[in-house]
Parts: sequence; C-alpha cells; structure tokens
Amino acid sequence: MNDSIHYYILKQIQDNPETTQRELAGRTGMSLGKVNYCLKALVDKGFIKAVNFKNSKKKAAYLYKLTPSGLEEKAKVTVRFLRRKEKEYDRLKTEIEELRTECSELSVKIPWPAKKL
Repeated sequence: MNDSIHYYILKQIQDNPETTQRELAGRTGMSLGKVNYCLKALVDKGFIKAVNFKNSKKKAAYLYKLTPSGLEEKAKVTVRFLRRKEKEYDRLKTEIEELRTECSELSVKIPWPAKKL
C-alpha cells in the first residue's frame, strides 16, 4: 500500500470512525475491494480496530478506530506524504516558471489570468 492510500485511509478513519467501506471507496477513488484489502492489512498490522455494531440495522456496520500504534503510524505517513507533495509542488512551480519564460520569449500572450506562485 503506498503512502497516499495509507494516508487517506488513516485520515478518513480518524476524521469519521463510523465511515463505511463504500464511503471510503468514494472519498478515496479506490474500488470497494481495494478498500477492503487495505483495511484488512491495517487491521493485521494493528493500526486500526474494526468493531462491529451489535445494535446496528446494517449487518456489516463497523466502527473503525485508530489504535495508539495507528496514530503513531499516521503521524509518520503524514510527514512522508507531506514531503512528497512539497517536492511535487516545487517541481510544478519550476515547470510553470519555465513555461512562462518560454511563452515570454516566444511573445506568446497567455490567454488566461495566470497567477504567480
């Protein structure tokens, strides 16, 4: 499981422990099967607990909760994810500046309001 998937699932569970696998799939853009696989892997690693609601009208209603080691893992994956996003941002920023320079050198007028980063 890559860091972005890892991060998004742990964040969604922390923000909304009563979320369903179907809701997680919708929010993360993953298939339901992949969400199920990832949740099982996180449970097996001890990062989350899945508790079945006994009084729920839904048969498969679960409460997902980050364990203490899950909270620690979320902090680690968040830092890694942030570093990766910052590198992506820096690369994009450089590319945009290069494209602006190229347009300027070619005397091409940018047809939309281009924002400075």
